[in-house]
Amino acid sequence: MESLWRSVSGANPDPSEYAGIDFWSNPERSGWLTKQGEYIKTWRRRWFVLKKGKLLWFKDPLDSASGDSIPRGVISAGDCLTVKGAEDKLNKPFAFELSTNADTMYFIADSDKEKEEWINSIGRSIVQHSRSVTDSEVVDYDSRR
Repeated sequence: MESLWRSVSGANPDPSEYAGIDFWSNPERSGWLTKQGEYIKTWRRRWFVLKKGKLLWFKDPLDSASGDSIPRGVISAGDCLTVKGAEDKLNKPFAFELSTNADTMYFIADSDKEKEEWINSIGRSIVQHSRSVTDSEVVDYDSRR
């Protein structure tokens, strides 16, 4: 099963994961979040950009400011099932989690307002890019009468 995040400590994600996304131009949301590492569970502050169904992260906002930069990781909203608060689970204020069938990733925002804004933005992106219902699977019940 594929990992939720597309990076390994010290490695960058496959460029096909973010090809065609001008993440440096007019993102849906961008800002600092503290992210828990996938293997070594340390917390690191990263600059996040949400655009076109991809959540990308960089070491620094300047890294995301040009088309030449390479994200440290990428998550596709289409792979995600839920995004919700995780303060009780982590015992940390402003914490939230992003989950797929296989993995859960944890984040900490700088305030409750920012946490809610990230949850709402990521949630909208999950709904817009969900693979659980495609256009071909939508049934028009009115046409069957």
